[in-house]
Amino acid sequence: MKTPLPELTWAQSAQRLEELGFSTLVVPDHFDDQYAVGPALAAAAAATTALRLSALVYGNDYRHPVMVAKEVATLDILSGGRMDLGLGAGWKRVDYDEAGLEYDPPGVRIDRMVESLQIIKGLLADGPVTFEGEHYTIRGLEGLPKPVQSPVPVVIGGGGRRMLTLAARHADIVGVNANLRSGEIGLDAIYDVTPDRFDAKLQWVRDAAGDRFDQLELNLLVASTQITEGGRATTEVVEATAEMFGMPAETVADVPMLLIGSPTEIADTLRRRRDRWGFSYMVLQGDSDLAAFAAVISELDGE
Repeated sequence: MKTPLPELTWAQSAQRLEELGFSTLVVPDHFDDQYAVGPALAAAAAATTALRLSALVYGNDYRHPVMVAKEVATLDILSGGRMDLGLGAGWKRVDYDEAGLEYDPPGVRIDRMVESLQIIKGLLADGPVTFEGEHYTIRGLEGLPKPVQSPVPVVIGGGGRRMLTLAARHADIVGVNANLRSGEIGLDAIYDVTPDRFDAKLQWVRDAAGDRFDQLELNLLVASTQITEGGRATTEVVEATAEMFGMPAETVADVPMLLIGSPTEIADTLRRRRDRWGFSYMVLQGDSDLAAFAAVISELDGE
């Protein structure tokens, strides 16, 4: 992703998204053709006044947690307190292979991320941090500068039970996704996004969150958004998508990570999914027609 509105510059895109009613601009953290997270979010912060900002998410293995803490704190100051801390264990195998990084088993990457989260949260808070872990050692380091927000909201997503359990216990915003344990978006990930799989994933979150579940915001990365004229046009797109993936059309219509329909139909779909799963924070891909999606935002304004 470079600019979400190709006819505009990055800064102009951020301004336009804010005008269209989008609440947050997120930047992924990969090594392909996209802007680096920190500079992109700093430029967006300078161009806007209300738009929240986040990495979705910082790949933990790509930088030391001390550097992540400093970057997040700096961005929070530059934006006047609009930064979220999005952190993940790292999943995309090609990033590791091409950069010559060791692609450890999922459990090791998650253990390392858990240590990082403790360190980053400590550095963003008051007082020096001392930490002795298996992967990181911090000796009396005071995290400076300090962010505007106290605390900075934490975003963690996942598709497997362990990551969703960690997110439910330690995050403010929980992203519920496909399981990407294979290191790529393949058939196993595609078949992990059916409605019944999401029922199970949300139950894991509820079980782990306990009394704090009602305070969580639930986040969902939408893999594909297709705006249609509605009615028969929507049915045709759903049927074509179902044929592509070898799924029944009625299943595809309810897959949480797909949005197909007119603005009114999509707004109704989002209401149903909010009622069933609790999703209130939808993340659209940069190649979606974001300007057209503004009509959906208008339909849901105030809800």
